[in-house]
Amino acid sequence: MRVSVILGHPDPSSLNHAIARTCVDTLRGMGHEVRFHDLQAEGFDPVLPAAETARDAKLPPLVARHCAEIAEADGLVLVHPNWWGQPPAVLKGWVDRVLRPGVAYEFLPSDGGEGVPVGLLKPMTALVLNTSNTPAVRELAVFGDPLERLWADCILSFCGVKNDVRRMFGVVCTSTEEQRQAWLLEVAGLVRREFAA
Repeated sequence: MRVSVILGHPDPSSLNHAIARTCVDTLRGMGHEVRFHDLQAEGFDPVLPAAETARDAKLPPLVARHCAEIAEADGLVLVHPNWWGQPPAVLKGWVDRVLRPGVAYEFLPSDGGEGVPVGLLKPMTALVLNTSNTPAVRELAVFGDPLERLWADCILSFCGVKNDVRRMFGVVCTSTEEQRQAWLLEVAGLVRREFAA
């Protein structure tokens, strides 16, 4: 199984990086082919230029590589913090530039402007792992969990992903080393469960 792991966090010492490393190590230990991208370390430019908006646009090599990999992926893991109820800009830009028409979705010629796409990604599991400094009770009561709406309803299902699982880890800023280690064990268990052969 080919699994793409996409990390959107600027700090290599962060819990997000530790989560991504745990995912990669667990997936490889299971015998999967892993394509890991630390977007910040790669210098992935999140800005979608006008020249790339056309379906048949000529893409820069890095973006083209990401597009080819996501089209071939049998599974997807997204790791990022909750910043303002959204992923960081580098990951949002990855969505804009990589989950593009002809790669992740398309509109049928019969579409009369309804905007209901056909997802092009392979049938797969997408595992979304987030960190937060907002207590879960407050997140739900005050904000309504915008990341769940974003990933499950607005992005993944749009691209044809039928099985998405999301887990938020927090509160990170007040967590202990023991809590973080327990979270990493939970991450490994989630990966083993969702990407079992």
